[in-house]
Amino acid sequence: MIIGTLLVTGMIAAQDIQPKLEAYGQLVKATYHYDNGQIQQEGFFKDGKLEGQWVAYDAAGNKKSVGEYNKGIKSGKWLFWSNAVLTEVTYNDNAIASVKNWKEEALVNRN
Repeated sequence: MIIGTLLVTGMIAAQDIQPKLEAYGQLVKATYHYDNGQIQQEGFFKDGKLEGQWVAYDAAGNKKSVGEYNKGIKSGKWLFWSNAVLTEVTYNDNAIASVKNWKEEALVNRN
């Protein structure tokens, strides 16, 4: 399940979806949308690489994942919401270092 979520997140980032781009100092904020107008994902680029916090949403506007990039590399803790499970994945140099899962009763509000 985790691998599937990670693959979907990676595929979304690789798709040819035209984002809305906005300048924020040295960063460029990119916002991708679904056909229904809802935000699909949003985050920043710096020097052409993913940078800072990225958040992905489902077509209904519910948060699917949130995590940090540092110079294009996944870093720190990422959270993935899937049905009644919250998965916390810790990355070290773009590689999975650890994975924790929580059931619905322990889920954090994702809005």
